[in-house]
Amino acid sequence: MKTIDRALLVMGMLIPLWLFAGVTLTALAYPGYSHLDQAMSQLGAEGAPTRRFSAWVNNLPLGVLFVLFAAGLAKRFGTSRLALASAALILLHGLASFATGYFACDQGCAPAQPSASQQVHNLAGMVMFVTLTLATALWVLLAKGALRSPGFGLFSALCVMLALVTLGLMGKAFADGHLFGLYQRLNYGVSVIWVATLALLALRRA
Repeated sequence: MKTIDRALLVMGMLIPLWLFAGVTLTALAYPGYSHLDQAMSQLGAEGAPTRRFSAWVNNLPLGVLFVLFAAGLAKRFGTSRLALASAALILLHGLASFATGYFACDQGCAPAQPSASQQVHNLAGMVMFVTLTLATALWVLLAKGALRSPGFGLFSALCVMLALVTLGLMGKAFADGHLFGLYQRLNYGVSVIWVATLALLALRRA
């Protein structure tokens, strides 16, 4: 495997590290911010003290990492249509990450009458969830043949289930007004750990 191809796959391993560091460091500049109760999007919301730089630290770099990783995945498993489909979904996820950063949510991210920017932000967030969850589900089928790792197929299935369960918990927490931030981080955390694991296995099986 060429050095550039390896570098593209390594991008996937950097994603959870960048997410954790970016959100943690950005939140330090937001007095009173609660990782348990507040959405990550509130770091870049209108009126937030971190509005001006949050997207540049979080959404945009993460989008670049996802796009580059998708390219590496397509090059590594270019003979498999399902693998190419998963790469396309991850690419769409990265593009949706750009959109969530560019189109900020309204103050508090839960207005009674959302602005156009909030609506695009919400749509992009939904696309992010759907694309990455579907990409994960494809590797339930792909793992044994493409990676020679049935265990990764089981891990992928577990990640899909956890993503769906935590999505339901996010909905309940949003209605209750408590612990939304926790469940959102668990939801996205599961997915980015899955991405990093796929990247590691793709490198090892190269």
